[in-house]
Amino acid sequence: MKISINDIARLIGGRVVGDGQHEVSSPAKIEEAAADQITFLANNKYLDFAFTTQAGCIVLSAQLYQPQITANCIIVDDAYQAFSQLLQHFQHPSAPEISDRAFVHPSAVIGARVHIYPNVYIGERAVIGDDSIIYPNVTIYAHCVVGQRCIMHAGAVIGSDGFGFAPTEDGAYHKIPQLGNVIIEDDCEIGANTCIDRATMGSTIIRKGVKLDNLIQVAHNVEIGEHTVIAAQTGISGSTKIGHHNRIGGQVGFVGHISVAPYTQINAQSAVASHVKKEGLALSGTPAIDIKQHFKATVVYKDLPELARKVRELEMLIQQLKNGEHTS
Repeated sequence: MKISINDIARLIGGRVVGDGQHEVSSPAKIEEAAADQITFLANNKYLDFAFTTQAGCIVLSAQLYQPQITANCIIVDDAYQAFSQLLQHFQHPSAPEISDRAFVHPSAVIGARVHIYPNVYIGERAVIGDDSIIYPNVTIYAHCVVGQRCIMHAGAVIGSDGFGFAPTEDGAYHKIPQLGNVIIEDDCEIGANTCIDRATMGSTIIRKGVKLDNLIQVAHNVEIGEHTVIAAQTGISGSTKIGHHNRIGGQVGFVGHISVAPYTQINAQSAVASHVKKEGLALSGTPAIDIKQHFKATVVYKDLPELARKVRELEMLIQQLKNGEHTS
């Protein structure tokens, strides 16, 4: 599918410099683009490529434009945001609306313009909102709800049983029935092989605009607030409440039954072991503490062997002084 530079400029709200009638068919990296492709420039360190690229058009921020650039240009306020919008225009799933190799329970409710790829399983009375994309091998268990414009990447599991077991007198474990569901609100994206467990009772809730990376575990009765983003391999224990607009790095661990305030930032590989009550904190470490304090502690930590040696020497010196005082 080809589209003219003028049409792209209207789509993203930019100003054309060059041949607005020139047509492009796909996006590409600035150093690799061909004459029928479009690219973008949002970072000054890539500016040199603007003078050598073969791209048919460059979308670039106004402060980076230079008259010496010979390629056709669309000048915008924020090239990164504009190009992200443009990429959505070029994204067209090739799968049929519902693959004949997917299983969709007859009682499930599927919205308009939903794309369901092969080997998807959608269970009894599940709901999928309009314009959502369900990639191959996704499993959505019974009674779970997926909102509008959501993306479920390959292998995601929505609504598997929460990890609920009660110890018995003989040392075994008795399974606690998991009777709730999962609710994923509008405009969420769930990464490949991420698992979101159904609630024991009630709902595990992923609020609108949440973006979850690959290989994340969300346990039963967790609630993740609006527009929170979480990187890969994070694990969230049961009944934890994460506030809106959190930014959480990879391999972060949360204990259960805690709450995390809005606008919290958590560094990769941290362990959150207690409530975070104040908004806007940046945390790091195990257990997670203020990130500046953690960095200071890290500096001390690497010097511990030398500090331990000095302490031993001081202890020996003190003992010698004591012995000298005693014998005198």
